Amino acid sequence: MRASSKTPPGERERNAPAGIPPLARYLAIRLGITVLLLFGVTLVTFTLTNLVPADPVQAALGEQAAADPAIVQQFREAQGLDRPLPVQYLTYLGHVLQGNLGTSTQTHNAVASDLSRAFPATIELAVTAIVISIVLGIGLGLIAALKRRTFWDQLIRVISLIGVSMPAFWLALVVYFVFFYQLHLFPGSGRLAPTAIAPPQVTGLYTVDALLAGDLPTFWDAVYHLILPASVLALYTIGLLTRFARSAVLEVLDLDYVRAARAKGLPAHTVVFRYVLRGSLVPIITVVGLAFGSLLSGTVLVEKIYSWHGLGEYAFSAATKLDLPAIMGVGLVVGFVYIGLNLVVDIAYGLIDPRVRTA
Repeated sequence: MRASSKTPPGERERNAPAGIPPLARYLAIRLGITVLLLFGVTLVTFTLTNLVPADPVQAALGEQAAADPAIVQQFREAQGLDRPLPVQYLTYLGHVLQGNLGTSTQTHNAVASDLSRAFPATIELAVTAIVISIVLGIGLGLIAALKRRTFWDQLIRVISLIGVSMPAFWLALVVYFVFFYQLHLFPGSGRLAPTAIAPPQVTGLYTVDALLAGDLPTFWDAVYHLILPASVLALYTIGLLTRFARSAVLEVLDLDYVRAARAKGLPAHTVVFRYVLRGSLVPIITVVGLAFGSLLSGTVLVEKIYSWHGLGEYAFSAATKLDLPAIMGVGLVVGFVYIGLNLVVDIAYGLIDPRVRTA
C-alpha cells in the first residue's frame, strides 16, 4: 500500500527499498529529471527558432544570392532545410549529442568554437558578480534581520530597494561616465589593457589563466577591468539577496531550536552561523541559483557598454543578423546552464535538509 503523504520523514526513510540510501535515490531521481529537461530544451530551442518569420536563407546568402533559385535550392539541400521538420530535428539532435552546433553564418566558424571563446568571458563576469552579491547580500540581510526595527535595518532596506529598482543599462552608463570618463579611476572597456597580452588559454578566464601562468601583472589587470561591469551586475542581485536573506533569517530567529540554543548559553556567533544561517539557507540558495542564471543570460547590455566580448554580445550580434545556428547555440547554452544550476540547487537542498531527500 502506498504510504500516506503525512508519513513522517523517518518513517518514509524506513519504508524505502533496502540497499538504496535516501541521498543516492534522491540524486538518481534528480539526474533523471535533468536528462528529460535537457532533451526538452533542445526541442523547444529548435521549434522556436523555426517559428521565426524571417527567411534564414536570405540572411545567410544575402539578397543577391538569395534571388537565384538554383543557389537557394543548393543551400537548402546542403543545410537539410528541404527535409520535414521532424527529420531536421532528429538530425539536429544527433549533431548536438556530438557537440556539433552548426556553422555561424556571420563568422563562418563553428558555433561551438565561437561559444568556447565567448562563454568564459561571461562566466568570469557572472562569477565575480555573484560572489560580490553573496558576500554583501547575505551579509547585509543577516545584519538587517539581527538589527530589525533599528536604524541599520531601515538603512539596509532602503539600499536594497535602490539596488532592485535601478535598471542595469542605466546604471552601467552612469558608472561608466562617472568612474571612467570623469574620474579616470577604472578602465572603461575590454577585459585587459590594450597593451597587455592575454595569458595562455587554459580555462578562458583571464584571471584564472594568469594565475596558472604565474603572471601576476596580467591577473591584477584582469581584476581591474572586472570591477566596473561586475559591480553593475551585482547591484541588483545584492538588493534581491538582501531582502530574501533578511526575510529568511527573521523566520528562523523565533523558532524553538534557536531559542533552545540561546538558552543553553551558546556564544552569539555560534547561534547565528550554526543554527540561524544554516536554517535559512534553503530559500537563499534558491535565489542565488536563479540570480546566477540571470547574470549569465542577462549581460547583453552591460557587455555591449563595456566591450566585454562574451555570450551576451555574441547573442546580440547573432539576433540582429538572424544567425540561426548561433541563436540556437546560445539558447542551448543558456538552457543547459539553468538546468545545471537547478540540479546543483536540488543537490544542495538534499545535503542541507535531510527532509528533502526522504520526501
